[in-house]
Amino acid sequence: MPEHRVGTQEEFDAARAELLAQEKELTRRGDELARKRRELPWVPVEKDYGFDTEDGPKSLGDLFDGRSQLLVYHFMFGPPYEAGCPVCSSIADTLSPNAVHLKARDVTLICSSRAPLDKLLGYRRRMGWNFDWVSSGGSDFHRDLGFVYTAEELKPFLEGGYPATVRQMAQACGTDVASYVTEGPGLSAYTLSDSTVYRTYVTTARGLEPAMAYYGLLDRAPLGRHEEGEQMHWLRRHDEYGNG
Repeated sequence: MPEHRVGTQEEFDAARAELLAQEKELTRRGDELARKRRELPWVPVEKDYGFDTEDGPKSLGDLFDGRSQLLVYHFMFGPPYEAGCPVCSSIADTLSPNAVHLKARDVTLICSSRAPLDKLLGYRRRMGWNFDWVSSGGSDFHRDLGFVYTAEELKPFLEGGYPATVRQMAQACGTDVASYVTEGPGLSAYTLSDSTVYRTYVTTARGLEPAMAYYGLLDRAPLGRHEEGEQMHWLRRHDEYGNG
């Protein structure tokens, strides 16, 4: 007997109908939040950020590539990293095939990291992604959005102990814990209007879950995410799972 409540088809249908009503309400609430997100005030980007790209140095405005909207995923790949963050890599697996569909809606999607461009492009080849990836180099682009932390800011965290998953991810990136947690993930959005770039949205942490498609699917599997009590994170780069 499975360790779960077992019922009849009639009981399932009744419970499913009740759940469906709640799911529809959540969808409507999501639509309302999306509207409020679009209504946020636009903030002019006044700092002159520079980026290293495959086509040479570019400004933030250049990254729109002829479109009026820009989405930037701030990928955790710091200068001392030897490989990109496994969690960010799982997100990039979702971003890459969607870039072409976003272009059809006047949106350019790119990734930005602080590591040198040659490291980023080499890792992109390994992973088989096709989005544009830029290096923010020595600019404050990531720092100004709260995705880079100083040693002083990290001191309480490092001295207070940190989860085993953090050490796991640092080792996977070929760097030490302090260097790993200097970086943070995030998503920022921009629009280009009358030659002015405006920032329209920024999110991080669980705000990135829409780009983590596997979680939405796991939430519908019988055991869900099933992460409770795990000492190490289950996520790996897609070429590291083996043949299972």
